[in-house]
Amino acid sequence: MSNGWSLWVMFLVVLNLGITFFLFLWGPLAKIPTQPDGTSGHVWAHGVLREGVRRLPLWWILFSGAMFVSAFVYLVLYPGFGNHKGTLGWTSHGQLAQQQADNDAKLEPLMQRFELYTPEQLASDPAAQQVGKVLFEDDCAACHQRSGKGNVQLGAPNLTDQDWLYGGSGKDIATSIHDGRNGVMPPWSSLGEQNVKNLAQYVLSLSGSPHDAKMAAAAEPMFKTTCAACHGPDGKGNPALGAPNLTDHIWLHGGTLADIETSIRDGRQGHMPNWDKRLSEQQIHVLAAYVYHLSHPDAVAAD
Repeated sequence: MSNGWSLWVMFLVVLNLGITFFLFLWGPLAKIPTQPDGTSGHVWAHGVLREGVRRLPLWWILFSGAMFVSAFVYLVLYPGFGNHKGTLGWTSHGQLAQQQADNDAKLEPLMQRFELYTPEQLASDPAAQQVGKVLFEDDCAACHQRSGKGNVQLGAPNLTDQDWLYGGSGKDIATSIHDGRNGVMPPWSSLGEQNVKNLAQYVLSLSGSPHDAKMAAAAEPMFKTTCAACHGPDGKGNPALGAPNLTDHIWLHGGTLADIETSIRDGRQGHMPNWDKRLSEQQIHVLAAYVYHLSHPDAVAAD
């Protein structure tokens, strides 16, 4: 904090404490005009209710005085009065670091045990799932939801099914978390609007969805010469490229005709950030086990 800001904070503290102290001294001594019956003269309900005037109780004065003194003690012990750091040397950063260190010390034996198993083996370990659930809710739920069911609007995939863009093994999941993923579906508006519509009908036909057979047939050669490079000639996708399987009923960006046409015409961009800067290798290992568990709830716990 600069000296200017420090002086400003000190001024505000002195001003507020000064006003508070003045009111504290003035309040018990203030003369309040009263009526002969001891009331202020304010009445309600046609005189049934009258405002009484009473001195502040002794307990309130003593308690308020104690709180006022405690404010000075606090400013001596802790930072708060400009650049004064407090005689205890306390800082919020220091307390957080100490608490994190204490937590890490308690978790370390457990995390070391987790390293002895693969994510698949840890998938139903109660302790691993408890730790993984916390990590998931802190770091992944913003996009994938707390339930892990994903978000179509964000292009965040559902993690509770058996459909994986980049592979669903424990190792693949750990790699996705560690390195992140960048998916790119290029726009194909250059093909012309009619071809885009025909291709959308062909994509619907791959998953057995209702479609226009004539339009789908017209687009089949184009799909096999243009789209098959990523999605494969049978439309089953390619995990190495993150190209989705088009033959099931799982859609990352929506499976309506309008959604598919938009995906072909405008393309899609997907970004899964890398978490290796935020999470340790041990945390990524446990988190991968938890994500694997979401799609394999019946996995057998590690011995």
